[in-house]
Amino acid sequence: MRIIKTESIIDVVKDMCIKANIHLSQDMEDTIRKAAAEEDSKLGRQIMNQLCDNLDIAARDEIAICQDTGMAVFFVNIGQDVHLEGMNITDAINEGVRRGYKEGYLRKSVVSDPLLRVNTNDNTPAIIHYDIVPGDKLEITIAPKGFGSENMSRVFMLKPADGEEGVKEAIVKAVMEAGPNACPPVFVGVGLGGDFELSAELAKKALTRKAGEHSKLPHIARIEEEVLDTINKSGIGPGGLGGKTTALAVNIETYATHIAGMPLAVNMCCHVNRHVTVVI
Repeated sequence: MRIIKTESIIDVVKDMCIKANIHLSQDMEDTIRKAAAEEDSKLGRQIMNQLCDNLDIAARDEIAICQDTGMAVFFVNIGQDVHLEGMNITDAINEGVRRGYKEGYLRKSVVSDPLLRVNTNDNTPAIIHYDIVPGDKLEITIAPKGFGSENMSRVFMLKPADGEEGVKEAIVKAVMEAGPNACPPVFVGVGLGGDFELSAELAKKALTRKAGEHSKLPHIARIEEEVLDTINKSGIGPGGLGGKTTALAVNIETYATHIAGMPLAVNMCCHVNRHVTVVI
């Protein structure tokens, strides 16, 4: 049994909030720069180069890549041989978010009630997904999610008879209907299977996959490639102004499901696909 004091999580989370909002992971940045170099459209290439310049400025001046610094979303894997001691882990994570968004001068975008719309002024509470896993480590992944693209996300309760073609059509439909509103080029996270709420969680988690990695399931990897090709032939392009770079990746995560259903969620993310993982 390994003891981890939850108070130690606060500074870790604070630093993760700041880092995720200022620096894209290297794999994400490389993907964007590669797409900029390969874009055929003159206007599309100009927009892609501006996105690259924006990454440079954010890193140089230590400021947020995007003004929408997102709602803080966490995936926390707790080793079954870990004993958490001290304050509640959820409280520790939220305190880290509170400090990170204040000290990093990051925009506070969370309201305490969906209808009353009063800002909490510290970007809490965070959205936290917990999982118990083997081992004696605590793995924390932050994925700040802006709502320009989040608002374009969809859940489809497909029928089993819709099959593979129905899956592909639904993903493409979600991207086409989003158009320029999701701030393309986009990363497309897809959750297939489970039930209503798990499909959405899988879609969000799919966005944290390393750029360029496909599903380990051959038939799913093939669908990822085929859907990405279809989306990029749509002509939506960077900023919705035309070009071949509409999506940078399509990542599909799957789970077992019921014999009578085939839930499918599509979680859209703009090119600022932010995530940082720390293991304690």
